[in-house]
Amino acid sequence: MVQSVTKPLTFEEFSAWYPDTERRYELHDGIIIEMPKPTGKHSNVTGFLIEELILTIIQMGRRGVWTIPRESIVKSNRENGYEPDIIVLDRNALVAEPHWERESIIKNAQSVKLIVEVVSTNWRDDYFKKRADYEEMGIGEYWIVDYAALGGRNFLGDPKEATLWVYQLVEGEYQIGQFRGNEPIVSPTFPEFHRTAEQIFKTSYS
Repeated sequence: MVQSVTKPLTFEEFSAWYPDTERRYELHDGIIIEMPKPTGKHSNVTGFLIEELILTIIQMGRRGVWTIPRESIVKSNRENGYEPDIIVLDRNALVAEPHWERESIIKNAQSVKLIVEVVSTNWRDDYFKKRADYEEMGIGEYWIVDYAALGGRNFLGDPKEATLWVYQLVEGEYQIGQFRGNEPIVSPTFPEFHRTAEQIFKTSYS
């Protein structure tokens, strides 16, 4: 991650500043951060998950109701703005989003069905900062997909093992599901998502 601006900004200032570019930026504690370009393996995993989630949305009869935008920035309760690798939105709830008509910005947890972060070198953000902010916002479900076992040993064990985490919000706190190998992913929001952790991870091998 590259710190591009040192002056603390509000989220509104960050939104107004955001350039029309293929580069991705986030706002962390008032500081603009340029996000690293994803690797090919990261893109493979992300692309596979998007395909599988779209198929599941169709199977669940939510086509046209739940959608995966090409990009979207989530404003946390603090001066943070995150661009998830994958976000599933509820179109019906977007009418209450104050910025949606002119900008792809999400401020209400009710608009979000799922956020997915595919772990890269800035893994601490996914495991600590974003998890805490999404929980505080009230995001109902959050996945951390650590296909390359980049996270800390206190999460992944020793030796570290690739893991997919499903955080489900229950009474304001995240309950954690951990999935490895041939364990099928259990998602409260996507009960028809019939894939194992290994099926997801192996897409990074090619």
